[in-house]
Amino acid sequence: MRSSCDEWKPFVVMVAIDFCFAAVNIILKKVLDEGMNHLVLITYRLSIATILLAPIGYFRERNSRPRLTFRDLCYLFFSAIVGASVTQYFFLLGIQYTSATFACAFINMVPVITFIMALPFGLESVNIKCKSGRAKIVGTLVCIGGALLLTLYKGKPLFNNHSSYSAASSSTRTSSGRRWSIGVVALMFGTLFWSSWYILQSSISKRFPCQYSSTAIMTFLGAIQAATISLSTQNHDLSIWVLKGKLPIIAVLFSGMIGSGLCFVGMSWCVKKRGPVFTAAFSPLVQIMAAIIDIPFLHEQLHLGSVLGSILVMMGLYILLWGKSKEIKNHVNKLVQEHAEEIKEQDPEIQEPAVSCDPR
Repeated sequence: MRSSCDEWKPFVVMVAIDFCFAAVNIILKKVLDEGMNHLVLITYRLSIATILLAPIGYFRERNSRPRLTFRDLCYLFFSAIVGASVTQYFFLLGIQYTSATFACAFINMVPVITFIMALPFGLESVNIKCKSGRAKIVGTLVCIGGALLLTLYKGKPLFNNHSSYSAASSSTRTSSGRRWSIGVVALMFGTLFWSSWYILQSSISKRFPCQYSSTAIMTFLGAIQAATISLSTQNHDLSIWVLKGKLPIIAVLFSGMIGSGLCFVGMSWCVKKRGPVFTAAFSPLVQIMAAIIDIPFLHEQLHLGSVLGSILVMMGLYILLWGKSKEIKNHVNKLVQEHAEEIKEQDPEIQEPAVSCDPR
């Protein structure tokens, strides 16, 4: 039972992380609609995460933490770029210039891009002759199909609430072609950077296997990067740094402690346990869980295409994870057989178990 629980822990952790990300995205959407600056939000968010994780990492990992080398610091610096500061800015910019639904489609592409990027680095392999390899390919394609269906096909509305849909449609129609192109490019860079973070994190987890400390350093560097970009692009306007109202303060605290703090620690742990593709494969769940929260609390409209697309995404995710699980089991069985053969070669006498005839 303990082995079974350990096998399901990464799955449960990733589902909890995606639920937290969905809640964070809904809160951030409300704050951004009120006019809060993107880079200021990112800076505060990453600073809160650093304040939370720094003491935890120092006391919890002080006996097991290896020496931080200059090379490790460079890895963490680039990890902050592709996983925290610049990536979050690209995604927020893409949402602002296009639409939230269109941006979610790019986020759903993260597992596919991560899987493709992991192949040349040897982090993933595909054997078409095996069921696990075919399952990984089919699951990835089904996830892509579900993401495209969520984006391109709305279908009939399932509720009578038309306000949010009309507002979103009006906002999309009034966007100029130039702003839409900028948003698409920003989402493309954000998706590539986010996928790169999973690949980079697999190397960091081996060189510096301390999730709390590495995440604290990453968020600290990301906060510095976001603040530097903000101060250099906002003409030194310090008024944007003042948080007005309770909602911005709640958004900063919640997104910092949960979204950029504990969630990044959990993702780093899952990358270490199951690899980057397994962790990235849960990205489509964010959109599904956000819709589940949006409907009862924010009265967002739900369409038939969203339901069908969500079902496809869940099916593809199940197939992909089944392929990963099958591949891991086959690899473990192969190692066990090789180890048993080595033992038999070293000591031929233990090939047959000894049978005792003592009546006692």
